[in-house]
Amino acid sequence: MRNSAIPLLGILAATLASSSVVLAQHAPPPPGWPLCPRCQGPQDRAEARAKSKVEGHPFDPHDLSGVWGNNGMELDVKNVPPFTAWGYEQYQATRSEESPLGIPLSNSKDPMMRCDPLGYPRLFAYNYGFEFLQVPDRVIQFFEWGHNWRTIWTDGRKLPENPPEPRWLGYAVGHWEGDTFIVESNGYDDRSWLTEDRRDRRWGFPHSDQLWVEEKYRRISYDTLEATLTIIDPKVFKKPWTTTGKIRMSVGTELGEYLCVPSDNDLFNQQYVIPAAGGKQ
Repeated sequence: MRNSAIPLLGILAATLASSSVVLAQHAPPPPGWPLCPRCQGPQDRAEARAKSKVEGHPFDPHDLSGVWGNNGMELDVKNVPPFTAWGYEQYQATRSEESPLGIPLSNSKDPMMRCDPLGYPRLFAYNYGFEFLQVPDRVIQFFEWGHNWRTIWTDGRKLPENPPEPRWLGYAVGHWEGDTFIVESNGYDDRSWLTEDRRDRRWGFPHSDQLWVEEKYRRISYDTLEATLTIIDPKVFKKPWTTTGKIRMSVGTELGEYLCVPSDNDLFNQQYVIPAAGGKQ
């Protein structure tokens, strides 16, 4: 009974939406409007990529435009660095509460379960697709999740040594080194998580106000980005935490709108998550 409920809770928590929101996300688009990245089924995705291959697309490695991914690029939890003593305390503090039956109320401490902003780099790992827009003095990165964006300044400014106030998406600057776009950021609000701990969803990975993030993007083909993300937080981890991988373009799509609506989220928790754990509505 106890063990069978935990996977169910993980599935419920992962949806983070009522049935009406899920249906809206996957409803067919109006005529002439492309599907959103997560609205594509396997056949839609295969057909769009096959069509793109037939058409042929030259690409400029300094052009990052396009809709990328459909569910983020997960952080490499197999290579999480050792915690500092303080970092381990913060990690333990993320442990989910339990119902009267002793079953974890899946991710009850997760800020996402309260519809708080995901912050960054969590949006790197969980975003339902993102899009780069390049203009002369900045690169704007739009995310489907939360229907929000961050500005990566390319006008030569430096990151603030002492950010005047924390931001959910931090302060970010970028520059090119050859064909690689490098982004550095700091000044993060420490209420966000880096990501949930996918080894055991009862915990999440915290960060401190000393968090520094470095990203590298290199377009190696029309539909593929090579990406590296490094997390540096000496207050939490004893060494940097690096994730590398490839992000595919979501061909034939455009970003939709996916919002965490507090009233919908609360209703979903009351109707499904809490009862599934043996709690009272």
